[in-house]
Amino acid sequence: MFRFQTEPKTYEIGGVKLGGQPGEYPTIACFSIFQESDRLFDKGSRRKGFNEERAEELLKTAEKYGEETGVPPMADIVASPGEKFNKYVDFVTSVSKMPFCVDAIQMKTKLQGAEYCAEKGLLDRMFYNSITVWEEDPVTEIKEMVQIGVKNVLLVAFDPADQMPTGRISGAQKLLDAMEKADAKFETVIVDTTTLNAPAAAMCGIAGKMIKEKWGFATASAPSNGSYMEYKRFKEEMWGFKSWAAIDAAVQSLSALFFNDLLFTGPMAGAGRVMPAIALADAFLATAVFDETKEMPKDPNHPITKLWPDFAEQLKVRWQESADLQKVER
Repeated sequence: MFRFQTEPKTYEIGGVKLGGQPGEYPTIACFSIFQESDRLFDKGSRRKGFNEERAEELLKTAEKYGEETGVPPMADIVASPGEKFNKYVDFVTSVSKMPFCVDAIQMKTKLQGAEYCAEKGLLDRMFYNSITVWEEDPVTEIKEMVQIGVKNVLLVAFDPADQMPTGRISGAQKLLDAMEKADAKFETVIVDTTTLNAPAAAMCGIAGKMIKEKWGFATASAPSNGSYMEYKRFKEEMWGFKSWAAIDAAVQSLSALFFNDLLFTGPMAGAGRVMPAIALADAFLATAVFDETKEMPKDPNHPITKLWPDFAEQLKVRWQESADLQKVER
């Protein structure tokens, strides 16, 4: 149930490992920062700059939860069309050690961000977000990425024409074909199956399982798309913030359990809500995997050992006692 015949690939971005068999490594929480509606900007005005004190607080808080839960945080640095990533990348890397991605709607903006990271010697710590199915000329984009030296890439395989898991597979194949045409080989390939509402996150998990079975790539999705698109309805029209927050934490946790190595978890302000929820899902999965395989996570800082160390030790001791008893009985 929890082991793939096709050995899943294990990658490393900025010292953080992802991929592998279920339960081996914790799920990565990739939080957006500097997106258009971010409260770091005064009344939404990006031209006036951002609140550096608040931005540092967000990054430090995410790192704190990472240390305490074992869930690694990453920063999804967002730039608006026509805007340069320079000041955002400089700031994040000056106050934080976490890996990050450059995320923009326009190809030109993303490529400029990747090029700037290359100039700064940050490509080991950065992944490119992203190559998409709906890009008109992905081969040209990929060739430019190769020239820049991009090492880690996210493929967004969601196909609006086929919103079933099969559409994610065909979408991923289109992007892999474009990579082959561009003669591109990247060190890390993460396939993002995305989502448009919370229940549809199940489709992402199913697609992620299919992707791992077929290619062994690391998988990702964006459950925050589902919860934040429902923010107005659940918070303002129905139940209030706490109930919406419960839905958000639940869909993040379920997605962590369901064949995703990395999650796009929404604004970084939600770290205190989201990272403990993911930690519990990771520990839940690690326990289920242990029951089947008698193997504990490879990462010594995994949430099950960080937050439930006594229980993790009990699992190992009880298994050893059971194994010894079986030897005696034979």
